[in-house]
Amino acid sequence: MTAAPSTTDLAALGEAELVDEIRRLEELKAHAAALQVELTARLDEVVRRRHAAAGLPTEQQGVGVASQVGLARRESPNRGARHLGLAKILVAEMPHTLAAMRAGWCSEWRATLLARETACLSLEDRRRVDAELMADPETTDGWGDKRLVAAARARAYELDPHAALKRSRKAEGERYVSLRPAPDTMTYLTALLPVAQGVAAYAALTRAADSARATGDERSRGQVMADTLVTSVLTRSAEPTPVPAVPAIPVAVNLTVSDATLLGGGHQPGWVAGYGPVPAGFARELVATAIEQAQATLRRLYTTSTGALVAMDSRARAFPASLGLFIDLRDQSCRTPWCDAPIRHHDHVVPDHASGPTSATNGQGLCEACNQAKEAPGFTATTVGSTVVTTTPTGHQVRSRAPDLPPGDPPVTPEPPRPRVDVLHPRLQIVLDDYTPAA
Repeated sequence: MTAAPSTTDLAALGEAELVDEIRRLEELKAHAAALQVELTARLDEVVRRRHAAAGLPTEQQGVGVASQVGLARRESPNRGARHLGLAKILVAEMPHTLAAMRAGWCSEWRATLLARETACLSLEDRRRVDAELMADPETTDGWGDKRLVAAARARAYELDPHAALKRSRKAEGERYVSLRPAPDTMTYLTALLPVAQGVAAYAALTRAADSARATGDERSRGQVMADTLVTSVLTRSAEPTPVPAVPAIPVAVNLTVSDATLLGGGHQPGWVAGYGPVPAGFARELVATAIEQAQATLRRLYTTSTGALVAMDSRARAFPASLGLFIDLRDQSCRTPWCDAPIRHHDHVVPDHASGPTSATNGQGLCEACNQAKEAPGFTATTVGSTVVTTTPTGHQVRSRAPDLPPGDPPVTPEPPRPRVDVLHPRLQIVLDDYTPAA
């Protein structure tokens, strides 16, 4: 790889060449990170060999390497230890991810995410995920960090479902609230919560913000959410009384899951909107908890064995609520490649004024910033099957496809058609509300 151009050279570059140079330098950074990883792992080997030759006990061999790495990277010993751990994992257990870094299309951060999400797997299973996700750049092209994490996590759930469920049960005991300082006399109030409680609480704050903004409140969405949280906590009483250990959560949470996982003991993970994949056993426990403590409605949003969503159409210019929900659950986050921001707008890929239909195929979920960028002069977009192809003003093209949703487990024996409503408990009806393709 060549060095960066000089300041004089930069002045001569056109718009498209500037974009190409930014991409090339990003690939150079990834390549350099891969080389640093290999050097770090090699340093650990050399130091351990020297310590062994000096007669140090096994548990003391390698002491001080993390500090050397931290000093060389101008980081703390703690960060040096983390980089050392990542380097050893990539070199010994994740060869495809390391090769992707060498090739320039996987950053050190994304390699760290993959190493973290596969830490609980056996060596064989970790290498399987490594090969499935990182052997071919086309597999994760355009994925944001959240989508990459979700895919690795879902695959880990599939490969080791029992351990995943056990970990989720144990993790609930680690819930807590913490406070730490932030710049400009601010603080970070953080809560680690079980997924159902966390998603439900965030959804309630989001609804409060949307309602306030709709009535003309001049505060931003974030300001309204923060104010609502503080008000709801501080106005309950001067001396708050402890709530039950497992409070009843009205499951206003969208859980996308196959029939086999929900009703037949399948092992494919479910998907909680606003969070991501959850183990199959946890999804069933979420429903069972709802049966005992609240009421829930689960919409069945797909019927094929591949997990593909069916189409919906409308003659209206604006996306109706049902079609908007369909797009939210299908796209999960902003559809722009590498953007993981929450969906704020339902956008026509081919604009309405250009005769673009109001349909699931021609609809995509975008964050506010990406929707505004798409409207800038020179941007165009079209659909090719289920893929959105966006062309930038410089002529560069990026492709976006909605994430794959959890497929159903292959049926062992044919089952008779299920009724429209499955009554699983006197206090709960799970309505399988199928969306059917438009005529």
